[in-house]
Amino acid sequence: MVRVGVETSIEDWLLRNFSVEVEVVRIPEQPTSAIEIDFWIAPLSAATARAQWPSLRGVKVVQSLYAGVDGLLKIVPRDVILCDARGVHDIPTAEWAVSAVLSMQKYLPFYLDLQRRHDWAGREAAEEIYLLQTGKKRGKNLPALIDEVADATILIVGYGAIGQAIEVRLASFGPKFLRIARTERPGVEPVSRLDDMLGDADIVVLTVPLTSETNGLFDERRLAEMKPGALLVNAARGAVVDTDALARALQEKRIRAAVDVVEPEPLPPEHSLWNAPNLLITPHVASDSARTLERAFKMAKAQVCRFSNREQLHNVVTGEY
Repeated sequence: MVRVGVETSIEDWLLRNFSVEVEVVRIPEQPTSAIEIDFWIAPLSAATARAQWPSLRGVKVVQSLYAGVDGLLKIVPRDVILCDARGVHDIPTAEWAVSAVLSMQKYLPFYLDLQRRHDWAGREAAEEIYLLQTGKKRGKNLPALIDEVADATILIVGYGAIGQAIEVRLASFGPKFLRIARTERPGVEPVSRLDDMLGDADIVVLTVPLTSETNGLFDERRLAEMKPGALLVNAARGAVVDTDALARALQEKRIRAAVDVVEPEPLPPEHSLWNAPNLLITPHVASDSARTLERAFKMAKAQVCRFSNREQLHNVVTGEY
């Protein structure tokens, strides 16, 4: 029998129908004694994971419920198998990214501000957003009050499962895609080409994991390399982008941005990023649909079955991801 450790807050219905015999061991947020388990389904909260880990004994496999495992890498020793939840979050995160791109191309944050001010006539100022882009001209007959995704060049930085899911959903709008990933392959360039490609993109979508290589990947210099008026969409991790540098670039109206993640989180109420122009912020919610946790535990149950049957586990983390 496999002893599977799960945090106490997880609802019982998510733990039904394991295909092998298991003993579910409920782990309190702050354990007061040692707990023997074979397989740990890591908590949703990184703080809870850090609090639980010192009390766990006998753990052979740690299964994350997230695609990113940067927090778990700090506490799980190398002799324990760590697996991520690649594939679980593709749908909601990709849908968020597409929504963010469309919202920013249609200037919806700007129009929401007009709605709150009850200001219909203020719509004429939307053309100023359009004119941020190089080579754009003021319309003589019809002002440009929205922009389009069609014919835009979209650079996906981190062309893994989520990046591919975003492309599939955006493709019908007719943009051109550029792709960057850790491993070069046909149609996908290596990270070393980022500086060469960045200036060609009208929209840059970040879906990279947080590693020592991607921490601060978009710093002051790389933000400056983006096209004037280009859109940066961060669906990755907050630390991939220098938050203060992003705030400056937005305040100076050099670029636009839509972010679901920032560094630090939560973003302090007094931070200048909150009031930056041409920005959409959501508070790290892109993957948290009503169905995400159900998908995550379905995947975790399959992993427990593989472990019990001594089969090859999926999504085993090697290196930093």
